[in-house]
Amino acid sequence: MKALFSSARKYKFLSPLLLLFLLPYVSSRITSQTRERTVTSDKRTAAQPTEVVKVNVDLVTVDALVLQKQTARVVGDLKEADFVILEDGTRQQITNFSQDTLPLSVVLLIDRGGCLDPFGTEVRRAANEALARLKETDEVAVMTYHDNTELLQEFTRDRSQIANALERIPKNHTWADHCLNKAFAKAADYMVTAGNPVGRRVIIAITGITRNFDCGHGPSGKAAKQAIFESGSVVCGLVPKSTGQRMENGFMVFGTRVAGAFKAPLLDIKQLADETGGEVFEEKPEKLNTTFKTLIEHLRTRYNLAFISSNKKRDGSFRKLKIDLTPDGQKFRDKLVVKARRGYIAPKE
Repeated sequence: MKALFSSARKYKFLSPLLLLFLLPYVSSRITSQTRERTVTSDKRTAAQPTEVVKVNVDLVTVDALVLQKQTARVVGDLKEADFVILEDGTRQQITNFSQDTLPLSVVLLIDRGGCLDPFGTEVRRAANEALARLKETDEVAVMTYHDNTELLQEFTRDRSQIANALERIPKNHTWADHCLNKAFAKAADYMVTAGNPVGRRVIIAITGITRNFDCGHGPSGKAAKQAIFESGSVVCGLVPKSTGQRMENGFMVFGTRVAGAFKAPLLDIKQLADETGGEVFEEKPEKLNTTFKTLIEHLRTRYNLAFISSNKKRDGSFRKLKIDLTPDGQKFRDKLVVKARRGYIAPKE
């Protein structure tokens, strides 16, 4: 069935009848299992046998990107007093505020599934040039994924090791799937156990497919999403656009939307980026150099805000966040948009 599904992506036409073949595929994936996650205050011991990660700290940190709505230009001259943080509608007191001072931990997540390769020579060159713009204190890890996920390069600040890892990216597997649920769950796990505990965390996916059904024999997309939230990571995406990519991704978007009526479990990178305050850029491979640099610039100019919740209950509940600007912050400016994560899961005793 998997071969039929994968090969269908190669054709230049779509038929509603294909959905009849997708139904068994969707049904089989609804039973995908979640797995236990392991997280503690020291990041390395004591398992928590549940799908939701419990973080044993009360300080909540949020990365915020502020853009002009009309031009999408970054606004980088705001002050702490210009921001408002609301948790479940209640205003919180900002205890820490900074910009471009905390180190970055970046996981580069590269898709190796499907009949199209999103990581060609031009994209590799763009990645090398963009990552070279990071600070010496920033660290990068490289992961690849298709049916399963592989850590190709552990976190390192050595730019030569990063460049070497990008040269060792394996060939894409034509008949392999794009298992987003497995990839993002593993990236979140690795970020928690190995990422800089005092740094800002970012997962950048380079892929031609932005939505997919959950793959079986792994954590669900829902569990992966929870893991991303608890890791404190901002999710971003880089999509090298081409005619074939638009066709393949269009097929997946169409199929997953229709299958949504059957409650099929899936993961959507654009939705994940939106909910964590990240961005997804789509551009032709030959122009991705500028786009990748723009992404790094946006990461460097984000504001980092922290607060201790006024809600002292340690109940493991999901709490909604809204980061906004004060009237003075908006004054004498065009309409501004704040991109930041929309919530977090409270600690639990």
